[in-house]
Amino acid sequence: MTRPHAPAGRLRRLRRLRRLVLARRRPLAALAAAVAVVATLQAAHPPPPARTPVLTAAHDLPGGVVVGPDDVRRTPWDPGTVPSGTLPGARAAIGRTTAGPVRAGEPLTDVRLVSESMLRGYPGLVAVPLRIGDAGAVRLLRVGDRVDLLAADPQGERPADTLGQGVPVLAIPGPDRGQGAPASGALVVVGLPEASVTRVAQASVSRFLSVALRR
Repeated sequence: MTRPHAPAGRLRRLRRLRRLVLARRRPLAALAAAVAVVATLQAAHPPPPARTPVLTAAHDLPGGVVVGPDDVRRTPWDPGTVPSGTLPGARAAIGRTTAGPVRAGEPLTDVRLVSESMLRGYPGLVAVPLRIGDAGAVRLLRVGDRVDLLAADPQGERPADTLGQGVPVLAIPGPDRGQGAPASGALVVVGLPEASVTRVAQASVSRFLSVALRR
């Protein structure tokens, strides 16, 4: 008959369990304190908010180039620092022309690319960003002005050539941003006939471009 001895056996097991807990009370107390500290820290420092993917330049882009698929990428961005005017996706950037230099990692916004709306009212023209050597002259311009586009020899060995007359000013981008020394002159986006784009582009890398304002 084992029933009378059952309470005694249960009592012995409880005593062994109590001795085991008492022997390990310090490690258990330390563990409980550590859990409490971790819980307090998590409550005081909530996890950072989810980051927002933003379309950025995959590498440095010069002004006046057509954006291709390899020129853009998605970059996680802190929600509170996302600039206004960011493009919704790669399709909104591919095929458009940069209005000025864009640094690697810089968000692509509506003002960094030439907008199709710039050419409204100018059928047959192409939007071309050009660097004018005299930044002071550019500050005198306004969108919609008509200018004569001139190319001078930096060495002064030959007279200036007229690249275009009555050329419309489509946009005047802000100062170049990014690392490094600022580029000389200032950018202007003008409307040119497609047939003259190549000639003007060649002159822009070897000649000093200037504008003469028409009223």
